[in-house]
Amino acid sequence: MLKLMLVEDEKVLWEIPLNARQWDRRSLSREFDEMEGEMARFEGLFNALANRGRMRMMCSFFDTKDRSMGFTELMNELGMNPKIVSDSTKRLRRSGFIEKDDEGRYRTTRNGEAQFLMMSVAMRRMLKILEQL
Repeated sequence: MLKLMLVEDEKVLWEIPLNARQWDRRSLSREFDEMEGEMARFEGLFNALANRGRMRMMCSFFDTKDRSMGFTELMNELGMNPKIVSDSTKRLRRSGFIEKDDEGRYRTTRNGEAQFLMMSVAMRRMLKILEQL
């Protein structure tokens, strides 16, 4: 059985089968019903990362020791104009991926780091495995 698991310190926090036939119909239906109420949240998260520039911006935070960068650093590092950096940081902040500190530096949030890793690195690897099935 192929399943996705979230584990912390050897404790399974959550797991789901990746084959719909392995779910009982009521459980799967309940999951979809609950997901319906969260569509706007999913849309915001996916839209925030549905842009190559914002994906590159998020990756650039992981290249720094303290996961923070100033506006000018982002512009120079990514070769983006100020309007695009401004729009991108606003979208990433609205979605909770980054925050702006008192010194004006942008940094990843704890939740934003986890979401980004899940939605980019983990999903990329998972899709690669699923394509080979």
